[in-house]
Amino acid sequence: MTDYKIQMKDVYKSFGDKHILKGIDLNVREGSSMVIIGGSGTGKSVTLKCILGLLKPDSGSIKIDGKEVTDLNEKQRDEKMKKFGMLFQGGALFDSLPVWENVAFGLIHSEGMNKSDARDIAIQKLESVGLGAKVANNFPAELSGGMQKRVSLARAIATNPEIIFFDEPTTGLDPIMADVINDLIVKCVKDLGATALTITHDMASARKIADDVSMIYDGQIIWSDSIKNLDRSGNAYVDQFIHGRAEGPIMKHSGHAA
Repeated sequence: MTDYKIQMKDVYKSFGDKHILKGIDLNVREGSSMVIIGGSGTGKSVTLKCILGLLKPDSGSIKIDGKEVTDLNEKQRDEKMKKFGMLFQGGALFDSLPVWENVAFGLIHSEGMNKSDARDIAIQKLESVGLGAKVANNFPAELSGGMQKRVSLARAIATNPEIIFFDEPTTGLDPIMADVINDLIVKCVKDLGATALTITHDMASARKIADDVSMIYDGQIIWSDSIKNLDRSGNAYVDQFIHGRAEGPIMKHSGHAA
């Protein structure tokens, strides 16, 4: 039997009369890298927020390590969050804190580590993403976009999380820097032995970092398989999306031509 780190079963989420998730089923294998692909507004971010506990589903089951997490109280949820690392789409660095303190934020504030030890770990993590002590005292605004993304990655792995979430990790980067970040993600996840869940519409990124791929469309997972089978999915929606074609079922059913 496959060991699943994350399991979602029949998850629904609406905001008023806007139905976003319409019965999501998703299984993420322990120690694997799952990438969810799909267009804007299809439910990728809401799926991620439900797993993180930032949103409560209207119905359905979400299990992490086989334990239901949709009914946790705040204290239990805070405890569960310690398993997670997160790289946010915009980086979400604190402008007022130097780089090392951004990286060490979880160590200091969630784990209660003293600043000296936390700084040492932060510098180790910065080195693991190709930066290091030379930028530790800089502020985020002094770094390029690619360097900021590396700092965000160092922060995501600082607490040695069991599960790392990547939210559009290559947004705003040029193709070369995007590839550098993709390589670093693969390396960092492998070094930690972590389970990774990424949401992206960047197919180069998906192909580089995924073991498994799921496509979300209109609030449902419509296809899920190994990355090796992506180009022979036999699914017209998947085929259109991965090749970026204007013509196909996605346009016909989306109600707009943009």
